[in-house]
Amino acid sequence: MSTDSELKLKGIQILVENLGEVEAERFIALLLREPFDYTEWQKKLWPDLSADELSKKAMEFLKKQKVDHK
Repeated sequence: MSTDSELKLKGIQILVENLGEVEAERFIALLLREPFDYTEWQKKLWPDLSADELSKKAMEFLKKQKVDHK
């Protein structure tokens, strides 16, 4: 398990790698600007997918990202 500092660093790195520096900064600013309940947001984001289906899609996305970055 990562420390809080390591987790924050990894999160920022992922955001920057996938969004670019400007969009990553914008995303963080959006989260800080307004109240945000991540759990409620997740429930509404993919209401028709089970946890297993969502996990499968996430793993497929991750595999694609690794192939695209080679």
